[in-house]
Amino acid sequence: MTSKTIESEYLLANLMDNMPDAIYFKDRQSRFIMVSQNCAKKHGWNSPDEIVGETDFDLFSKAHAEQAFADEQQILRTGKPLSGIEEKETWPDGSVTWASTSKMPLKNEAGETIGTFGISRNITEHKEAELRVQRYAEEMRLIKEEIEDDLQMAGELQKTFFPASYPAFPEGAAPGECRVEFLHVFQACGEIGGDYCSIHRISETEAGIFLCDVQGIGVRSALVTALIRGIAQEIVPLGLDPGAYLARMNKLLLPLVCQEEIQLDITASYLVLDTATGEIRLASAGHPLPLLFRKGGEVNWLYENMALRGPMLARNPAATYPTIEALAGPGDGVVLFSDGLCSVGNAGGEAYGKQRLLDSARSLAGESLARVFQGLESGALAFAKTGSFADDVCLVGFQLRPS
Repeated sequence: MTSKTIESEYLLANLMDNMPDAIYFKDRQSRFIMVSQNCAKKHGWNSPDEIVGETDFDLFSKAHAEQAFADEQQILRTGKPLSGIEEKETWPDGSVTWASTSKMPLKNEAGETIGTFGISRNITEHKEAELRVQRYAEEMRLIKEEIEDDLQMAGELQKTFFPASYPAFPEGAAPGECRVEFLHVFQACGEIGGDYCSIHRISETEAGIFLCDVQGIGVRSALVTALIRGIAQEIVPLGLDPGAYLARMNKLLLPLVCQEEIQLDITASYLVLDTATGEIRLASAGHPLPLLFRKGGEVNWLYENMALRGPMLARNPAATYPTIEALAGPGDGVVLFSDGLCSVGNAGGEAYGKQRLLDSARSLAGESLARVFQGLESGALAFAKTGSFADDVCLVGFQLRPS
């Protein structure tokens, strides 16, 4: 054996032992004659030698094995390689993975084709993300068609997005015996709007409250809220961690909004309330600060540091959202709102603003949650030039019952 041959074998061994992709060589009957370490590991073998003599029919479902066999027979007939093809790998247990594969004819020293060889790279995560974007885009297209056909019907449909009932704590308790009272109101500025809220149970004692505000009114804003609602249902397992919840929503929403070239400001808040302890955890994506109503009459923002707010949604895929913690006692309440409540303008073009909203809230200290909602809306409308809101308005919140 020459030194050149020894060197070649050494280089091949290093490639087969260390390459993260799956490398394999097959004979004319598509039987494995050599595989890399990672190829063997992919199929659950301890050693590459254990897979020698097997075929794809021994490893994958029949449908996938037949397609792979047909591709390799085509290479043997034509001598033409297949480069960068995407393969859907269906395993015997029904699970699916995806690979980017290149296959080429394997020739001996005489130039005769004696089999095939190939390299496969796992692209499952990338492919699933691509399919998810396509699925969301298709959902968006279908929703858009429906809304454009009949805006009135779409407005009625959008109302069903909002809570029809609220979770009881403890579960099954009569309304007067619940630890906490929930409430929400929504006023669309047109037939359909860009605000959305939800209140849902996430544990035996904890509730999640979500509120988002998509800039503008009309079809585009409503479409994005529909997408957000779908994403919110998908990421329910992250519901106990507000910061992680908004970060995941941001990451899933960004490619959908960019794909449709929708340039909208999208803000959101997600709050978790432990009804047994009064513990509050909140994360904000550029959203207005919630109002905190103390039983003793003090009313203020839930927190003062604006730097604790994260960026708006669908701006930066790597955005992070700090989780703020607070504590509510018996008789305390929290109100989240969309900025349509404080953006109304008077005849002089002056905006109502957050300070006037806070002053209005302080005048409602000690009132029931329903009276607070009514008073906040009435105060803003009394200031407005037209006596109506120029943007959608949504309020959602809770009040812990006194001990």
